Amino acid sequence: MKFETLFLRGLFGACVLVCGLTLLAMVTAKPASAVSATSHTIAVVSANTTSHAGTAG
Repeated sequence: MKFETLFLRGLFGACVLVCGLTLLAMVTAKPASAVSATSHTIAVVSANTTSHAGTAG
């Protein structure tokens, strides 16, 4: 076979592999809100507490 044909077949295989891995990552990913909901809430509450503490007096 010619070099161009082999190159295009390899490129096609690499593209299919990358697309497949991306699709697999999207399908198996957990929602970010479920993972960081607790720590984000604590950070917001502590930020609000410190900002209101300075203005309370």
